Amino acid sequence: MTERRPRVVAVVGAGPVGCLAALSMAKFGCQVHVYEGRPDIRLPSSKASLQRRSVNIAISSRGLAALEFVDPAVAARFLETVIPMRGRVIHDTKGNVHVQPYDRDGQCINSIDRGLVNEGLLDEVSSHEGITLHFQHKLVTADFDSRRLLLEDASSGVPRTVEVAFDLCIGADGSYSNVRRQMMRVVPMDYAQEYIPHEYLELRIPPGPGSTDASPKFALDPNGLHIWPRHSFMLIALPNKDASFTCTLFAPPAEFAQLRDRESILVWFRRYFADAVELIGEEEVVHDLTQNPRSLLISIKANPYHYKDRVIILGDAAHSMVPFYGQGLNCGFEDVQVLSSLMTSHAIDGTVPLHPEKDPDWVDDNLAAVMREYSECRHEDLVAICDLAMQNYIEMRHSVTTRLFRARKLLDSWLSRAFPSPKAPSDSINHSNPPIPNSGPAPHRSFPRGWLSLYTMVTFRPDIPYAVAKAKYEWQMMVLGRASWVLGNLTALGIAYGVYISYRGRGQ
Repeated sequence: MTERRPRVVAVVGAGPVGCLAALSMAKFGCQVHVYEGRPDIRLPSSKASLQRRSVNIAISSRGLAALEFVDPAVAARFLETVIPMRGRVIHDTKGNVHVQPYDRDGQCINSIDRGLVNEGLLDEVSSHEGITLHFQHKLVTADFDSRRLLLEDASSGVPRTVEVAFDLCIGADGSYSNVRRQMMRVVPMDYAQEYIPHEYLELRIPPGPGSTDASPKFALDPNGLHIWPRHSFMLIALPNKDASFTCTLFAPPAEFAQLRDRESILVWFRRYFADAVELIGEEEVVHDLTQNPRSLLISIKANPYHYKDRVIILGDAAHSMVPFYGQGLNCGFEDVQVLSSLMTSHAIDGTVPLHPEKDPDWVDDNLAAVMREYSECRHEDLVAICDLAMQNYIEMRHSVTTRLFRARKLLDSWLSRAFPSPKAPSDSINHSNPPIPNSGPAPHRSFPRGWLSLYTMVTFRPDIPYAVAKAKYEWQMMVLGRASWVLGNLTALGIAYGVYISYRGRGQ
């Protein structure tokens, strides 16, 4: 029998997706090393620089299903820190508020600070005996054929170069991924990136009047995603456990350029977000607009996501998306779930032959098949959700204010009741055995029965792949379009017939 040793997995990036990938690989019995270029974000010295630099996370059924799949206990602990949001709360310029539920069955998404997600997963990784964390280890170059990473180790205060060996490298190092860049040297990768013409900046609504440390009170309804849509820009607010709200202003650079001083800032905010100014406070608005960093938003698409059996990219490294569908982290977690499911179906274990490095041409054929299948079955779904996220920005900042949008939401709700879809199979939402997305173009995958809103399919139905959700929605819109055409023509014929009868009667 061939001697074997633990499979060494190098995860580059200790963000939420990298941490979940590490936990997943450790379940297979792999020896996992996580390399992160930054210092440990749990240290007090790191937390200050992270404040007001990241959009709050809305985690929904897909992300929860992936967490439960990897470790139900981790998912349970995670749920203790979230705040459920059951719908959008739209604030108009007159101070009126309109509630738009996410789902006719009362399903919700969950708000949580990104830092808390990352810290919680880092704690899980740190406590796992099969995983070793290496902070301040920045990837310099990678040789995937010889299975070597060259890293700059600054953990001792004096940078030095170290070389590490691996059997599988997982790139979870974000939108500006160096792993992806290194892959491009050996993979003919299709790659596209797009910056949207908007930037974002974070503000904060403090706990409401009468709050104490022991009994904080929210200034707004905590069970809603608050949106101030203003067509070309918008403000959103998501609740935190301490009864504050993390606010994010999305606007074109031209709008930010107008906000030069205290007077221009307050005039602009009072004009568009008068009720928000009262909640944030004038001094805080001025401080945040002048001191907090403005950040860019990028959308990235790539294909394929792997090279042989050596390396794969997950999360933002593979498919950075704008945050307007709240699916970025959910999708990244689902990447881990899909990869792990494929590894299980191909009977991948946590070992390799004792000295595979002696033969640079040696390939784990089963793992290579997993990688190939992942790229094939995942690509269309990732393109679909990147496109949907872009489309949802228009909906959030503009469409939600229109009568046509509200009418469509009512029609969606009515059709969902008239033609209900069977509930999702329990296995797809629980932890045991999630379905692997069907390969092949979305139109040839099986559609779920009944009428389902696009938001419900994307957010609350992890059993429906993103591309299938998009294709089914487009089919439903086609049906509505044809029905409208038929009804319109029947109405026109009815009017014409009525006019004909009227004139005929006059003639007689």
